[in-house]
Amino acid sequence: MKDIYIKHIASLLSLRNWQVENCVELFAEGGTIPFISRYRKEKTGGMADAEVAELKHWVDVFDEMEKRKATILKTISEAGALGDELRERIENCVSATELEDLYLPYRPKRRTRATAARELGLGPLAEDMWSLKARSPRAEARKYVKPGKVEDEDAALAGARDIIAEKLSETPVIRENLRGIFRGRRVCTKAAKDAGTNPDAAKYRSYFDWSMPLDKIPSHNLLAILRAESEGVLSIGIDADPEKCSKKIYYDFCQSQGYPSGELGEQIREAVDDSFKRLLEPSISSEVLREAKQKADIESINVFGENLRQLLLGAPVGQKRTMAVDPGFRNGCKIAILDSEGNLVHHTIIYPHPPQNEKVKALVAVQDMLEKYRIEAVAIGNGTASRETSDFFRKVTLPDGCKLWTVSEDGASIYSASEVGREEFPDEDVTVRGAVSIGRRLMDPLAELVKIDPKNLGVGQYQHDVDQGLLKEKLDNTVEACVNSVGVNLNTASPYLLRYVAGIGPQLASNIVAYRRENGGFSSRAELKKVPRLGAKAFEQCAGFLRVKGAANPLDDSAVHPESYFVVDSMARDLGVSVRELVGNAELCSKIQAERYVGGEIGLPTVNDILKELAKPGLDPREAASDFSFAEDIRSMEDLKSGMELPGIVTNITNFGAFVDIGLHDNGLLHVSQLGPRGTDPSKVLKLHQHITVRVLGVDLDRGRISLGLVK
Repeated sequence: MKDIYIKHIASLLSLRNWQVENCVELFAEGGTIPFISRYRKEKTGGMADAEVAELKHWVDVFDEMEKRKATILKTISEAGALGDELRERIENCVSATELEDLYLPYRPKRRTRATAARELGLGPLAEDMWSLKARSPRAEARKYVKPGKVEDEDAALAGARDIIAEKLSETPVIRENLRGIFRGRRVCTKAAKDAGTNPDAAKYRSYFDWSMPLDKIPSHNLLAILRAESEGVLSIGIDADPEKCSKKIYYDFCQSQGYPSGELGEQIREAVDDSFKRLLEPSISSEVLREAKQKADIESINVFGENLRQLLLGAPVGQKRTMAVDPGFRNGCKIAILDSEGNLVHHTIIYPHPPQNEKVKALVAVQDMLEKYRIEAVAIGNGTASRETSDFFRKVTLPDGCKLWTVSEDGASIYSASEVGREEFPDEDVTVRGAVSIGRRLMDPLAELVKIDPKNLGVGQYQHDVDQGLLKEKLDNTVEACVNSVGVNLNTASPYLLRYVAGIGPQLASNIVAYRRENGGFSSRAELKKVPRLGAKAFEQCAGFLRVKGAANPLDDSAVHPESYFVVDSMARDLGVSVRELVGNAELCSKIQAERYVGGEIGLPTVNDILKELAKPGLDPREAASDFSFAEDIRSMEDLKSGMELPGIVTNITNFGAFVDIGLHDNGLLHVSQLGPRGTDPSKVLKLHQHITVRVLGVDLDRGRISLGLVK
């Protein structure tokens, strides 16, 4: 990678050049983000996975920019317009906007007024006026009058002005200066003429006559008005002053070409006004709004990524025999019985609610299943009839230690109808698959939720409006980071979980599962090398994140990478104990002097990580699950009164606040203004699925809205 890119990335991300250089080298060698951040800390300076991911993003951006530059240079060269100065400016460019500005005059374009003027032979006249050689433009224009083509001097001058206007609009310094002006102005929105006929118009009513400085607009507001514009509800503009902008364009022209006077000055001013109104204003407005949207996209995507991280790292109940319930009224409650490994062993439907009201029959059936399958946990989906179903189960005698849990159903229906769901349960219908997913989410949210497109998990903010490529990159990185931070059981993980382990991917995941099926599981990490197409590089990347329970070498069930086993062997030998005696013995680990084992490729960060892992091998970073119950006397919005304090669960976090489930069909909104001083980041105050206490501030029955304040 070019030095200009390395220096730019380092400056952009507040890193040292050597950190960027080392990461670029590791990427080129096939290094993955989790592996680099976890096992190459000496080369990265201890960069976290999110930092490595962001650096990787910019490496990819500049790789694409290099391809774009090659195309641009080729096009300009073929046009015979590529001088040394222009080539150097293009090659040293690190801004996509600047690059496109440099290319703009040479980019193939549709036929314009300037094109037509050039076809009439008015290019030389425009050039003489641009370079201030045509002191008397009208006299010069007479030379270009051609009956049937250019009828008179006015027509010739109009054509020349069209050429000058286009040239002004393609001048990089003019474009950048105007961007600076527009960035500091207000965005104004108005209701479109036919907004009243649009059924979606009501939700945008607050924007029908609205304005705000562009650089102050919260990301969710900007995304909302842009969506409304695309739906034909709003018109959007930037209130840049045309007169001031034209003066700035004229000034920039004079700075580069000199000050025209008299008749020539009037012609240039007229071309300037036309250039701004017809070409620059719509172009720069679009660019600046697009630039603002890119920033809003990043903010929104970061919110989505953080929510997804919290969701995936939700507390697991663990390997418990589970009764999973997908509640419903008319179609009944679907029940799936899962063993401690999450395998489906039985399923049925009960009808305890209206219209069937088979309560006694349902009670007998549930009681029988609880005892027959020695159920240890009951997972109830949080959708329709959830509260009623929870009430029903409280009438059942649960086995000792068995608890009721409410589980988010978001995305369960997507999974049940997906190819993944059909592959796992080809002989079961969607209702059974949905119930199974609810139960498995309780046991291990991460292992189950990786099977569902994150966009269907109900934790985003305008996710369908943001850059979909950037969103996918962020979400994929988030899932990968979560999976690898927890670690994966090599002998029980599904192929959908394995594919997110560093260095594996879909094909190798399938190969691992096939090998496991044929050979009865793995006895060591080293056995991975026998998996078809899993070579040395893939083994290097994935081995540290895979766990082999009960392996002969206890390090195979830890985060210590096989490349560092020799270090642990040395530690154990120096202490006069076996590796098995050392692993998990915090007291022995405390006696080890890390500096003694530094050498070669093994630095102090790696040794410290090894010691931390040896003291608590395979430590799950996720919190322990805790149960929760809603207020018993709140069943509908009509039951709510201002001032009430209620228990709730955070279901989604956005830039403008958080949505909280208080046990009703509609979630309440805990606005950001209720979380702290102006500018408070909701994600810094709350976590997804956090149990909190809220106060009811207001209830709008007509619109189904509940306003909440935070108590604790």
